[in-house]
Amino acid sequence: MAIDVRQLRPSMLTRMLNSTPLGEVLSERQLRRHRNRAGYRIGDEKHVDLLRYAAWLVWSRHNPEPEKEPLDYEAMKEAARARNAELSAIGRDIGDIPEVVDPQRKARGATDFRFFCEAYFPQTFSLPWSDDHLKVIAKIETAVLRGGVFAMAMPRGSGKTTLAETACIWAMLTGAREFVCLIGSDAGHARNMLESIKVEFETNDHLLDDYPEAVFPIHALERIHNRAKGQICNGKATRIVWTADEIVLPTIDGSKASGAIIRVAGIESRIRGMKFKRADGRAVRPSLVVLDDPQTDESARSDQQVRARMETLNGAILNLAGPGQKISGIMPCTVIRPGDMADQILDRDKHPAWQGERTKLVYAFPSNEKLWDKYAQIRADSFRNDGDGHEATEFYRKHRKEMDAGAVIAWPQRHNEDELSAIQHAMNLRLQDERAFWAEYQNEPLPQDEGDSDQLTADAIAAKTNGHPRSVIPIGASHLTMFIDVQGKLLFHTVVAWEDDFTGYVVDYGTYPDQQRPVFALREVQKTLARVAPGAGLEGSIYAGLEKLTGEYLARRWRRDDGAEMRIERCLIDANWGQSTDVVYQFCRQSAHAGLIMPSHGRYVGASSIPFSEYKRKTGERVGHHWRIPNVQGRRQVRHVVIDTNYWKSFVHARLAVAMGDPGSLSLFGRKPAEHQLLAEHLTAEYRVKTEARGRVVDEWKVRAGGPDNHWFDCLVGCAVAASVQGAVLPGTDAKAAPVRQRVRLSELQRSRR
Repeated sequence: MAIDVRQLRPSMLTRMLNSTPLGEVLSERQLRRHRNRAGYRIGDEKHVDLLRYAAWLVWSRHNPEPEKEPLDYEAMKEAARARNAELSAIGRDIGDIPEVVDPQRKARGATDFRFFCEAYFPQTFSLPWSDDHLKVIAKIETAVLRGGVFAMAMPRGSGKTTLAETACIWAMLTGAREFVCLIGSDAGHARNMLESIKVEFETNDHLLDDYPEAVFPIHALERIHNRAKGQICNGKATRIVWTADEIVLPTIDGSKASGAIIRVAGIESRIRGMKFKRADGRAVRPSLVVLDDPQTDESARSDQQVRARMETLNGAILNLAGPGQKISGIMPCTVIRPGDMADQILDRDKHPAWQGERTKLVYAFPSNEKLWDKYAQIRADSFRNDGDGHEATEFYRKHRKEMDAGAVIAWPQRHNEDELSAIQHAMNLRLQDERAFWAEYQNEPLPQDEGDSDQLTADAIAAKTNGHPRSVIPIGASHLTMFIDVQGKLLFHTVVAWEDDFTGYVVDYGTYPDQQRPVFALREVQKTLARVAPGAGLEGSIYAGLEKLTGEYLARRWRRDDGAEMRIERCLIDANWGQSTDVVYQFCRQSAHAGLIMPSHGRYVGASSIPFSEYKRKTGERVGHHWRIPNVQGRRQVRHVVIDTNYWKSFVHARLAVAMGDPGSLSLFGRKPAEHQLLAEHLTAEYRVKTEARGRVVDEWKVRAGGPDNHWFDCLVGCAVAASVQGAVLPGTDAKAAPVRQRVRLSELQRSRR
């Protein structure tokens, strides 16, 4: 390529002069100083005339500046300051932006995401694309260039996160999106993705060649990131931001990527209202959001967290663009369990706008199961004998044609060096862990083996509404009971009306303090007992909460359908939680409603435990249907109820399973199932396992994986026990109605003696 020495860019002139046998004779800093001194005599703003430059150097050599008179101290200080300021500006000024190396490649990459990946990231995307990759790439291209939201579930290791990171870089460099928001399952996860993007900006020479207006100033920082604030380009600030949570590309005149922003956040962080003030005064909001695996194993197993993250997605995230603006979205995800966040988003019936794409590692498994069973046995024997499994590979090599028959694999090039094919690789993964294989590589996780398959679902419980207004008691009810579950942050409570045959109606439930939102988890609540009782310690805040809650509920008159008024007959308070036992007993002893309230203790009575019916009854002890009230002894001096929790949890679930209208049915107030979704999730937070020991078969209840909240389940169980204490009996049980002692006036007793 011919070089015009009368029109040289400063960077090219420096390289050319330093290419002689003399070595380095001119630095960029020297050239900038010479251009400032010579002005337009040696060139214009962007080019240098080599001949005029050489002439100026010769003239300067033979015409030195006259010696100046000695300066006084103040003048010397000012001159030194000016000289240092000039040197500082020269050091911060990165000079001219280099020319684009391949304009045609850059122009094609601006509209072709697949080409952009192949041309600028050849080491990352070195293998041939699968058909699934090409479908995902097309969806990403559409979302970035034309808008829309897209969710993709790909097998682990298929590059979905790398594609998402590359899409962010592509959207920013080409000017397709000026503000990208990157959201992870937590802030740490999102920062790791941003760090990966930073590495590409700092080390990818292909990007430097074709996008120098965005990448060259970043390279000029030389990984000394505190230089970003002072960096200038030809006298103008580049305004680069380079922090752990945010990147702002340099502000360069004529650059499509000028001032483009990418910011990261965890899905549980503060996302709402995200915006950025640009150098031109415009306030911009995100126009592209990338959610990479927005759920964790823990959150996927919790229905409450799934609902909370779905609400964040549909509320805060999809409205990031601001009023009247649509946001584009890309969500690479993995289905961890049926019904989790990813599974719901990928369901095109529930969320068609996300255009969910669920790809697999294997679309059809080999038909010759006998040979693969033999392969599995050989492979396992090899590992048991400290081998490396090569015997199984040789067996596969010999029978490969028969063993591959019927298999359809998504990505034929995906296998390890010690494997012969992608089919063998997939089968090895399946043999390694069947459950993990179906979740991580097939995006079809196996259902969790938790209890009986006929156990009630949260949706079925929430749908069992009776149409009665909240706090109104049905006409057939004759008992009204309450239970308070004590936690360090909150008091959970439930009020249930009962008929004598244990037909029940949930008339009220909630928390103190009231959270005033439909979905929340105990671990994340902000409005706590401590906040509404400032200055009180743990025990003091619990005592104050119990006093406030019982004062409101136990003194209240509850209206029945026929106009009659009822009051709560019995209120049990959980005394099992941590440090609350003593304060609960103290409150029950000192409360103005001491005749109605009673501490309760749940006991885990398993199949190998002694059932309550076999306990030797002691003097003064009251024994009921799988509950007992021991005689008062010891320092607490308050009678309390001991409950067989396994039995009563099964009892409550059985009542929920009874059809509406049949005796013994338990139902919820209102007509809208959605209002009871969180309650229903508490009621299904545990599952039962039938266990046999000592000739007994018992339902033992266990908390589901992830430890979801189950506090309203405990409340409902406590209300049922309180109803039994008050005399409610389920027909067909062996329990006899406990006698209810009638109030007798002293005047009546005296008249009866006359």
